[in-house]
Amino acid sequence: MPRHYRVCVAHSKSVQTIQIFSKLKHLLLASTFLTISGISLANSYGLIEVIEPSAKSELWINPGLVSYHFDRTKEFNSVNYGIGAEYKLSSTTSLTVGQYHNSYHNLTNYIGAFWQPIKVGPVQMGFVIGGFNGYIDTNNGGWFPAVLPAFSIESQWVGLNILVFPTIKDHVAGSIAFQLKFKVFD
Repeated sequence: MPRHYRVCVAHSKSVQTIQIFSKLKHLLLASTFLTISGISLANSYGLIEVIEPSAKSELWINPGLVSYHFDRTKEFNSVNYGIGAEYKLSSTTSLTVGQYHNSYHNLTNYIGAFWQPIKVGPVQMGFVIGGFNGYIDTNNGGWFPAVLPAFSIESQWVGLNILVFPTIKDHVAGSIAFQLKFKVFD
């Protein structure tokens, strides 16, 4: 592949990544404004609801993740087993900590906070903000910050978190991760 073509492709992917993060930033700002101002979209858009924060005290545990990687040409680890916990402080906020075997077969530790103020039907939406380690090509395997789009569906005792890991060339393999979780106490 000619060098000028590789540069154009790399630039195009960088522009796409910037555009995606820009859209996510606007969504976060809009949902923050709506949450702070107390505006509810439920009456205007049917299924869309801005969740009113209410106190909770729930502990959920999970056995890791299962990932679907965007780059199907490489043999990434897609069964990211591990152990994790999520403590729900409110209907919109929870803390999370754990570890799993990442896409590169290395052990990753994580710590973070979910903020999910929007609900569409049964799906709660927002972000998880936290830190990860164990990705050898990112900060030499040390800790680094991340903000990931997060979606959750929960029943009385079983739930599913869906996380979107963006592709960061030569650092992180992009994927959609599915995290099954079980409530320990309510």
